[in-house]
Amino acid sequence: MIRGIVVAFAIAIMLIAPDATARNTLVKMSISEFMEDPQNSSQLEGVSFYFGEQEHPAIVKSFGDYRTNKKTNAFNKSDQEACRWVMLSAMLVLHKRALSLGANAVVNIRSNYKSNEESSTTEYTCGAGALMAGVALIGTFVTIE
Repeated sequence: MIRGIVVAFAIAIMLIAPDATARNTLVKMSISEFMEDPQNSSQLEGVSFYFGEQEHPAIVKSFGDYRTNKKTNAFNKSDQEACRWVMLSAMLVLHKRALSLGANAVVNIRSNYKSNEESSTTEYTCGAGALMAGVALIGTFVTIE
């Protein structure tokens, strides 16, 4: 009898509860809004970042491409809040890598979420779910004039 009640209760929960982990919404976020935020820009000082085909000074030396793929906890956060947070995490990886190589810029930065490469001068792609959010970027590390 008790076993039957437990089984019925478990089935009811599975039918009622949404599959929260399955959500994976692609969110397009503003690059300029992210870069102009004083909290973000202060942490990224010393390296210049150019997205997509943005014009930049002449390249003196190239160190090649590098990829980053960062995830963050999105639980109890809006998609926008989680995406801004994980973008900062991804950009800090690029910043640290540039400094370690002796590069002063990262050019041709593009989104690469789930290996879907997108180049834009205005937006980056973030995958937002109920529990996790992610940003994947590719950039070319260079020294510019």
